[in-house]
Amino acid sequence: MRSIIDAPANIEKARFKPGFGQRFILTVDTEEEFDWTKPIRREGHGLEHLPRLAKFQQFCENEGVCPVYLIDWPVATSALAADILAEPVAQGRAEIGVQLHPWVNPPFDEEVNNRNSYAGNLPPQLEQAKFARLRSAIETNFGSVPKIYRAGRYGAGPHTGAMLREGGIAMDSSVRPKFDYSAEGGVDYRKHPLVPYWLDPEHTVLEVPLTTTFWGMLRKQGDWIYPLMWRAPALRGLLSRLALLERIPLTPEGVSVEEAIRGIDMALDDGLPLLVFSFHSPSLRPGHTPYVQNEYDLDSLYDWWRRIFAYLRLRDVKPCNARQIMDAIEV
Repeated sequence: MRSIIDAPANIEKARFKPGFGQRFILTVDTEEEFDWTKPIRREGHGLEHLPRLAKFQQFCENEGVCPVYLIDWPVATSALAADILAEPVAQGRAEIGVQLHPWVNPPFDEEVNNRNSYAGNLPPQLEQAKFARLRSAIETNFGSVPKIYRAGRYGAGPHTGAMLREGGIAMDSSVRPKFDYSAEGGVDYRKHPLVPYWLDPEHTVLEVPLTTTFWGMLRKQGDWIYPLMWRAPALRGLLSRLALLERIPLTPEGVSVEEAIRGIDMALDDGLPLLVFSFHSPSLRPGHTPYVQNEYDLDSLYDWWRRIFAYLRLRDVKPCNARQIMDAIEV
């Protein structure tokens, strides 16, 4: 089993059946609310935004999109979340996956600190125990067997891939290419590929990286130029304004529609078969993330998705979900 955190020198790309074309998947990091500016704690989180999931689910259904909710322990054990999502999941209008936030997920055998907030840094037995408790809670409360996983804070570890294979997870989406979290105790994903690839020769776990692209005249050199500017945000901003180099993750959080469209164009022009979008569920209620502070911001969030979905239709990029991805894989 390939270690998720090691940038692979050689990869076995997933091959999709004829007719798959280029598609996109919408993943929602469905999690508790907490103050992003303060140290991580086991207590003090909230779930006030959960009723907003119903509106977002209806919005996605109206757009013909099946969202994939990657849920963590507080959401997995919420009766309200189950009431809202269980029926759409049962009818195939939504999917449920696993997202591990170790600091709020039992068993609580580790010290709460920044390094341990990345689940892959925990002893493998503890990482596995937390994952097993979470997966079991999801199966019990949502009536669904999750097949996709994302480590909270993208915090995979050297043993995560084997844990997922043993736990029956078919797909991981913890890799965030072109981002480096090593200064905080996380993983450096700057050299990881964007294309879906297999983590093991037996083809049991597929890595589906989140989509981030470089745009601008220097985009082909972005993988080595951008890290040099890691501590120079003013220079990064200047290069972006001069249309020389811009890093664009496919998310409404901190990325404008115009920027996202540039990122989409780059990914499609490079032949990427699958675009992976993401955002955090607390953004569905103002005041819980830095990106949505008032009702105007919330309206803008929905407008972002509306315009992005319209552009994807224009580019003939169809939506899909985790099950459809696995069904389209050529073995």
